[in-house]
Amino acid sequence: MVDLGARRESIRAVIGPTISQRAYEVGPEFLDTFMAEDSGYARFFAGGNGDRMHFDLPAFGLHRLREAGVAAEWTRHCTYSDSARFYSYRRSTHEKEADYGRLISSIRL
Repeated sequence: MVDLGARRESIRAVIGPTISQRAYEVGPEFLDTFMAEDSGYARFFAGGNGDRMHFDLPAFGLHRLREAGVAAEWTRHCTYSDSARFYSYRRSTHEKEADYGRLISSIRL
C-alpha cells in the first residue's frame, strides 16, 4: 500500500473475529518456529497442558501491524468461544461435529 502512495499514519487495520489465546493451543513445533525467528515472540505464548502452549494470534497480529507503523485494533470476538455467531474448525473438531461451516474475510481499501 505504501508503494502505491498510502501513508502509514493514515492506514487503519482491524483484526476481526479470530480464535483467542485461551482457545488456541499449539504444539512445541509451532513455538519453535516463532522462537527461531525472534525470541521476543515468547510473550505471545502461555502455558497449556503438557507440552502444549496457548498462542495469542490476535496480539501477534496487532504487534506486527503496529511494528509496521499501522494503527490496529482487534474486535475481541473469539470464533472458538462464540458458537452462536461464528464457525470454528477447531471447535467442531473438538466437539466431533460433522462439518464446521465457513467464514470469509476481506480487505477494504
